[in-house]
Amino acid sequence: MSTHHLRATINGTVYEGDVEARLLLVHWIRDVLRLTGTHIGCDTTSCGACTIIVDGKATKSCTMFAVQADGREIMTVEGLEQDGKLHPLQEGFHEEHALQCGYCTPGMMMTSLAFLQHNLNPSEQEIRVAISGNLCRCTGYVNIVKAVRYAAQKMQATEQVPVSAGQGGE
Repeated sequence: MSTHHLRATINGTVYEGDVEARLLLVHWIRDVLRLTGTHIGCDTTSCGACTIIVDGKATKSCTMFAVQADGREIMTVEGLEQDGKLHPLQEGFHEEHALQCGYCTPGMMMTSLAFLQHNLNPSEQEIRVAISGNLCRCTGYVNIVKAVRYAAQKMQATEQVPVSAGQGGE
């Protein structure tokens, strides 16, 4: 098996090690690094449960090899909470009852965070389009949209910088 040395920053911490060339990023994050907030849903990019932020962009981690993360800045759902305080998206999902089984929630939050980097005053339709690559089998999306709107309003009111990972990504 071919191995490659990998060094990436995840949620502000540098991780490195040798990985097989065929190892998917989602498996490196979950199985090797034990950051299990990122979920594995379909392994085919269809569901969005594995969405993380790579260099400021929402990325389905089942579509990327771990070696492709070398030198990259990554944020997983574990990086949302800062200094013991929930991120406005986490608060929004709680306050607006935006989860049921919770399986899609980490990917939904990360997709929403990447979206809010560029639009802190989104319409309902814009939110629905932004999360359209993430599937939820439980909620019907109504409360998810409310949660994203909640987060946008709170982030706007506090002038919170949406994402620290990869600010210069675009």
